[in-house]
Amino acid sequence: MAPTHEIEVFYDGLCPLCTREIGFLRRRDKKWRIRFTDIAASDFDASALGIPHAEFMDQIHGRLPDGRWVKGVEVFRRLYGAVGLGWLLAPTRVPGLKQLADLVYRRWAKNRLRLTGRCDPAGCELN
Repeated sequence: MAPTHEIEVFYDGLCPLCTREIGFLRRRDKKWRIRFTDIAASDFDASALGIPHAEFMDQIHGRLPDGRWVKGVEVFRRLYGAVGLGWLLAPTRVPGLKQLADLVYRRWAKNRLRLTGRCDPAGCELN
């Protein structure tokens, strides 16, 4: 049976900004094109996917129906495309802007636990 979704997103359900974004996408996903998987859920098993949990925490991941993985801003491009808002992120495909968007996202992702008040100050510094 063919998958009914265009992308499965692996998100941190304990991240306030992440859950706000996922909530927005859930409300927009009228045709069920996105499968949502919370990596903070007690039943989530990263090892079953062959990816360490820490890697899922480092940045957002998406899995396509054919099994390929996408990460970072590319996940958002595909999520927004799935809900009919691809035009909002289309500029992030333009050379120069793509690299800038990727850089900004990597910086945010690397520091999101600290910036959202979710880490021990002794073990979490801005990078």
